[in-house]
Amino acid sequence: MGGDVLVLFSDTNRQLCMTRGIFVLLLLLPLSSCLISQDNCKELLVEAEAQTFDVVVVPGIPYKDGSWDMLMQGRVYWSKYLYDRGIAKHIMYSGSSVYSPYYEAKIMALYAAKIGIPDSVIFTEIRAEHSTENIYYSYKKAKNLGFESVALATDPFQAKMLRRFINKKVDTSIALIPFVYDTLSQVHQDSVILINDSSAYNPTYVSLVKRESQWKRMMGTRGKNINESYYENGALEEE
Repeated sequence: MGGDVLVLFSDTNRQLCMTRGIFVLLLLLPLSSCLISQDNCKELLVEAEAQTFDVVVVPGIPYKDGSWDMLMQGRVYWSKYLYDRGIAKHIMYSGSSVYSPYYEAKIMALYAAKIGIPDSVIFTEIRAEHSTENIYYSYKKAKNLGFESVALATDPFQAKMLRRFINKKVDTSIALIPFVYDTLSQVHQDSVILINDSSAYNPTYVSLVKRESQWKRMMGTRGKNINESYYENGALEEE
């Protein structure tokens, strides 16, 4: 399964898509209880720019129909921005094969390498099936790898959703670096990206929808399905 996937965007179409995406997100800003505000995002970015993190964790997005969607693009390009600015020494993409037979983390790592992030600084975490697990497992794996300072980079919605969980269940020292949309819109994006997605394919994949009830999936979103044995005693998953 898989094979080479060609993703083609003209500069005009890319900018139009980004503009539309930002417009939609701006329409959601009145729902401030669900988002970290852009003013706050800018403040968090300024704080992040004053230091360098050993690793920045980036949660995964399902890879469907042989292409990445705008949200995955945003997260990957945001991580590149943080690396290029010297804010992140390493990047860890997190995500199992949850709703498609491709490991989200590995797909994002492939795109990241193609847009210029060195392979030597890219790590993956492939056990997480929910957002809460993305940061929980990645933090444990990061510590097992010897990383000290950890940050989370994602969109403002997910960052807001995870902030309380991080402070309560993971570590209050984890910094949040959510998208600053006007900054992200100025990040250079290659117009042609070619990846071989076969290396991210999971031959034993079974959709989470078939493995778990809706209730159990909801509990997973709240961090109730975490497997405490993962990454215990310095262990790393087989990749």
